[in-house]
Amino acid sequence: MLPLLALVLAAGARAAPAPDRFPVYDRFFITSDGARLHYLEAGPPTGHTLVFIPGWTMPAWIWAEQLRTFGRTYHVIAFDPRGQGESEAPPRGYEPNRRAQDIAELIANLTPVPVVVVAWSLGVLDTLAYVHTHGDGLLAGLVLVDNSVGEEPPPTPLPPPRHPAPRLPYPEAMRRFVQGLFLRPPGEAYVEQLTRASLRTPQAAARLLRSYPLPRTYWREAVYATDRPVLYVVRPRWAAQAENLARNRPGTESAIFTTAGHALFVDEPARFDALLASFLRRRIWP
Repeated sequence: MLPLLALVLAAGARAAPAPDRFPVYDRFFITSDGARLHYLEAGPPTGHTLVFIPGWTMPAWIWAEQLRTFGRTYHVIAFDPRGQGESEAPPRGYEPNRRAQDIAELIANLTPVPVVVVAWSLGVLDTLAYVHTHGDGLLAGLVLVDNSVGEEPPPTPLPPPRHPAPRLPYPEAMRRFVQGLFLRPPGEAYVEQLTRASLRTPQAAARLLRSYPLPRTYWREAVYATDRPVLYVVRPRWAAQAENLARNRPGTESAIFTTAGHALFVDEPARFDALLASFLRRRIWP
């Protein structure tokens, strides 16, 4: 057991919660291919279940604020996908179908179901792969955060730099990646702790996770295959996709964060948590 105050302080968070001895538990399970995967668990075990899935190389504890906020009412899970956080990094399994299977086996370990999955960045693709391969029978809803869902229009490619910088050593490149997740500087201690966590993902696995060999239509088919309520929370880069998804897919809500970085739930936790809480109350569990 790890008090959330200690969890947040260990991460160097910008504002720790009140020292109310809020418990967060470390849990593990073994997948069907033998990997030992980790998740954090908080909140009443009989409450409705929320499952938070982080992005590329990120640890479960990046959802610390949401564990604290929603753990008062809900049964909250924050997952470390394989090769990330405290989960094992096996030599194989860094493709969508296996990551989807890991999510399926995680949910199979949980009660009560159905669950709401809140997925960010690469976690969006892993979650849509889960819907594609396993359906939505154990889902009550989806919250998809700041990644494409394969809707139109496709993302505009970023222009190449006019003066390419020399290639950085991998640890420094990852540190800059972590810094770039935020519009509001989260503090040096937080950046260092998050960088160390991201470097737990083997470099070869990190490369595989950045190059899923599937067309954009795969993700779009998944989000349109489910009739569960969907909340799509993005920055302006995905605003046109959000508009089209809300127009074309009944049961979709969207929100645009214009003053936050990619980790918008860390940059603007109060707004994000209020959106999620409202969505849960109105659309999932009135």
